[in-house]
Amino acid sequence: MAPMEIWHNPRCSKSRAAKQALDDAGVEYTERRYLDAPPTEAELDHVLTLLDKEPWEITRKGEPRYKELNLKDEPLDRAQWIKILSANPVLIERPIVIRDDSASVER
Repeated sequence: MAPMEIWHNPRCSKSRAAKQALDDAGVEYTERRYLDAPPTEAELDHVLTLLDKEPWEITRKGEPRYKELNLKDEPLDRAQWIKILSANPVLIERPIVIRDDSASVER
């Protein structure tokens, strides 16, 4: 089986459930606590491509940080949003499970 990585936040119930499902299935994976080890801009760009999504589509708009940064009216510029998410990983929807040439995000 191909290696997997889960971008995990242990404080998030959906993230914990996804991690538990992988554990229950006996799947080998690498756990990345992305709040402690934020993805680089290049990593985010790659994962977004795998997800076939734009950065604003995986942004947690209910987070206080979203409001603090006044992102509601931020122009939909992919590179700029990738910078924002890389600098503010709490805004990234979780969990994200990455495997080879695919990825999925739980909502």
